[in-house]
Amino acid sequence: MITAAYAGLLGLVFLVLTVRVVTRRGAVKASLGDGGDILLERRIRAHGNFIEFVPLGLILMILLEMQSVSIWIVHLVGICLLVGRVIHAVNISRENESLGGRIVGMLLTLTALGVASIAALVRSFGVM
Repeated sequence: MITAAYAGLLGLVFLVLTVRVVTRRGAVKASLGDGGDILLERRIRAHGNFIEFVPLGLILMILLEMQSVSIWIVHLVGICLLVGRVIHAVNISRENESLGGRIVGMLLTLTALGVASIAALVRSFGVM
């Protein structure tokens, strides 16, 4: 299963993002919220944004596999989702963020979701 590999990789990214939030919380002694710490706020948003987009991407990927859509499309979606989420997380979690990096990350993520959604619809209606 192709999706299982991407889920595993994305799971590892999620763990890294989680550890970054937890360690910063400990450093600034903020058990809830961000305690006014801008770096913690950014890490929380990187973590939250990741979890807002990744589940739908993985659901769409598994559905594509179940519909026997071309493995190249599934890989395209997986690569865009993985790379997009990593680029976005790296850039949003920096104090001196790169807006360009965030935009690239979001574009890759939205490409993944868009391609997967269209492929699922096309396949569902018997065109592919």
